[in-house]
Amino acid sequence: MPILDPILKPLIRSGSLSVIDWKGREVCYGDGIGVPITIRIHDRVTGYRLLLDPQLETGEAYMSGRLTMEKGTIFDFLDLIFRNIGLRSLNYPMRGLTESVRSIMRLVHQYNPIWRSRYNAQHHYDLSDDLYESFLDSDRQYSCGYFISNQDSLEIAQQQKKSHIASKLLLRKGHKVLDIGSGWGGLALYLSSTFQTDVTGLTLSTEQFSASNRRVSEANLEEHVRFKLLDYRQEEGCYDRIVSVGMFEHVGVTQYGIFFRKIRSLLRDEGVALLHSIARPDGPGHTNPWIKRHIFPGGYIPSLSETIAAIEASGLLVTDVEIIRLHYAETLRHWRERFWRNAEKIRKVYDDRFFRMWEFYLITSELAFRYQGMMVFQIQLAKRHDVVPITRDYMNLSQSNHPFAFTSR
Repeated sequence: MPILDPILKPLIRSGSLSVIDWKGREVCYGDGIGVPITIRIHDRVTGYRLLLDPQLETGEAYMSGRLTMEKGTIFDFLDLIFRNIGLRSLNYPMRGLTESVRSIMRLVHQYNPIWRSRYNAQHHYDLSDDLYESFLDSDRQYSCGYFISNQDSLEIAQQQKKSHIASKLLLRKGHKVLDIGSGWGGLALYLSSTFQTDVTGLTLSTEQFSASNRRVSEANLEEHVRFKLLDYRQEEGCYDRIVSVGMFEHVGVTQYGIFFRKIRSLLRDEGVALLHSIARPDGPGHTNPWIKRHIFPGGYIPSLSETIAAIEASGLLVTDVEIIRLHYAETLRHWRERFWRNAEKIRKVYDDRFFRMWEFYLITSELAFRYQGMMVFQIQLAKRHDVVPITRDYMNLSQSNHPFAFTSR
């Protein structure tokens, strides 16, 4: 029996996939309709590893060149796999055992004291400027854009994201704002320059810290914007507004209570906070093992249910929840296309293995949002239920509203 039959035979119902093993034997899967895609497995060990743990081994094998494309691209192959999986879970012979082990180890992997959080942040964010310049927009917004029209560029979508977030913060001139996980400083600079607010940004990445301070100096906003190389748990003070975009995924489930209690302690009684985070659609789970090993050590995508439970226990009030669907799939499509256009530049800075690793990360992330229900939530928080309007009219974007339906690619 071909080694991957137990996984691929029941999985690939549509499309045309061929697998060539290390002996040159070719097996076909699917209904034969669509662009033909062929992969080659170069050794027996890789074949057995794919059978036992495809979630981990597919990325490992592609990175190392033990799984290569004979027809089609890696995007074509992964798109076929994700389309066939859809909202289901991938079944493979050892799934029960591996899932049980990962569930047991979940709290260990999510243990994030300050020293470990700093290491995890630097592992991902303290990479070469050339890497992030190769696929992010000019403001280096490394989170989901907000697409009002299917004609929006990445730059426009990221500007609309910042505007959308600002609308929910109900900013006024002179407000003191805390940005937890401030990245390269783009949101903090936008909130200060557009709304005349005083912004403090927190990051654990030395590269982001340096870049943010450089941007503040270039914008002549030193009196109104500052950045700290500091963990949120160490921050003191009192703020009118608190915002956190794309950082909650690094907090760790064991720290959720601490995170929301800290926000409550830092927020004025009449204050407003906004949390923007990727979320899983199917309840609490565990981090994809390949992503955890190579991309986001210590990272975990929360479910809405476990997030709301932690908020309720902290004494904060939820004043609004918005689920943003498919916008991240479009954002990641833009990133992937830019990443491909700059392939040679990235390979010169790093190497082929690193390029394939990030290529695999961007592709699988995009497809998870496109086919598997991954989403972004924005949760507005307050200490009092009367500090924000009772309708959503104030959230309207200044841009004309042109709703459209995202289609699968």
